[in-house]
Amino acid sequence: MSLSLYQVDSFTNRPFAGNPAGVCLLDSPRPDEWMLGVAGEMNLSETAFLLPEDGFYRLRWFTPMVEVTLCGHATLACAHILWEQGFLASNQTALFETLSGRLQAVRTPDGWIALNFPGRPVEPVVSPEGLLESLGLNNALFVGKYREDYLVEVQNEPIVRALEPNFVSMRKLKTRGVVVTAQCDQGEYDFVSRFFAPAVGVDEDPVTGSAHCALTPYWSKKLGKPTLMAYQASPRGGQLRVRPQEDRVILEGQALTVYSATLLV
Repeated sequence: MSLSLYQVDSFTNRPFAGNPAGVCLLDSPRPDEWMLGVAGEMNLSETAFLLPEDGFYRLRWFTPMVEVTLCGHATLACAHILWEQGFLASNQTALFETLSGRLQAVRTPDGWIALNFPGRPVEPVVSPEGLLESLGLNNALFVGKYREDYLVEVQNEPIVRALEPNFVSMRKLKTRGVVVTAQCDQGEYDFVSRFFAPAVGVDEDPVTGSAHCALTPYWSKKLGKPTLMAYQASPRGGQLRVRPQEDRVILEGQALTVYSATLLV
């Protein structure tokens, strides 16, 4: 039996930018090994698998190497497909049951998609041996940790953009990933970031929704702003509109479908 498969560029309003995600619509549960195989075939940072249940969708995310517990750009891609392909009416809320609990997405009045995700408090830590060195940094303004990732704040935006990490060294760290960030001094964005996760097969993620679950409360508190514009400065680049909401965060972005296909195996 064939299955529908899509590739969506998330957190962008133009093709071949933002973060591409695979979206596979399932008709029944599939083994983990099969989903991992499809993710490897897609060779994207994440491929999402959607299974309709009673009033919601069961959602799982896989990199080409492992299953992950939270993925923003692939969730955005799923919501986009459900509305675009008519599985949900444009005014319906997309509900997802995931390893990170119940998530939801809605359409905003200006046509963006708003994701309601769990916030990730950042706790200051002593920089572990090799972390700054793997990033090519001599020092940092702040080093913190949220769940399985590190957050590193540096002095300015040009430092973030110029980073050339040593991924071989980074793979030796006991962490899933590292987000490096700085305040933007001018322009339309409040802060900039990049995210590296070679330990799970993604040297640099183009745009990382889950990282903004930590970046949003971190920068909102630091800058004293309830709503912020964020830019992830990967080679593809992507933008988000974010705000904290109690212990949750609202991540807003745009998306477009690049292609649709039929999975035959």
